[in-house]
Amino acid sequence: MNTFPLSRRLWLLLGTVAALAGQAVLAQSAAPRVVDIPTRPGVTQRFVYIAPSGPPKAAVILMAGGHGGLQINEAGGFGWGGGNFLVRTRQQFADAGFAVAVVDAPSDKQSPPYLGGNRQKPEHRTDILAVIAWLRQQQSTVPVWLVGTSRGTQSAAYIATEATQAQGGPDGLVLTSSILSDPGGRAVLKMPLETLIIPVLVVHHESDGCKACPFSEIPALMDKLAKTPKAELVSVSGGQSRGDPCEAMAYHGFNGIEADVVGKISRWVIAARP
Repeated sequence: MNTFPLSRRLWLLLGTVAALAGQAVLAQSAAPRVVDIPTRPGVTQRFVYIAPSGPPKAAVILMAGGHGGLQINEAGGFGWGGGNFLVRTRQQFADAGFAVAVVDAPSDKQSPPYLGGNRQKPEHRTDILAVIAWLRQQQSTVPVWLVGTSRGTQSAAYIATEATQAQGGPDGLVLTSSILSDPGGRAVLKMPLETLIIPVLVVHHESDGCKACPFSEIPALMDKLAKTPKAELVSVSGGQSRGDPCEAMAYHGFNGIEADVVGKISRWVIAARP
């Protein structure tokens, strides 16, 4: 027999409904949204922004590989690159407590070759520094990290070596499936990584079959990072490899072990807070 008076039961029911409504509002506040910010005269930089459900632990700028032209539409859909490792795990990073920005090519690079051949130019640096500044305005108390994968590591490493924190650069750097050999350009291994004064995490699959990302070159990469305040290698194995070894569904894109890799990155970034 229910001994609570009717009024008490009614108040309890109303309280439960209010709590559920509050959770729904919280979930809505964390919904992805498309942001366009001016960066250079007549140029804007678009990205998908996802806020975590609570106070952010850090902010991460996710930089996809390939030509980098995600062709984000106004609804937040991706015309290209939806399967890229960092693009398809963007919500996992938000669920881990990060404010997330998935960056597209800028408005003046929305046709082939997109960011191809443009990842190590001052214009690209200016565009991404503007995103860093925007995130710092939104989340002034947390560090902003650049996270690149494949060709995105050339963007992330270039920007980190070109701009210190005092110059508006990132507070930390994560390199996944790094480009270590590039006959047509400058690989990450050839950049002045020894000048970095921010924490750096390197994540690489031991069986990465992409000829531009041989795991055998990882020791040389870590040697270049030896002078940084904190640098660490997370080597992973397992998963499955399908199709082109340089594409997202191969070991190169951490296919089948995404949650584990995102978890390792998230824990390291939080622990290494600059």
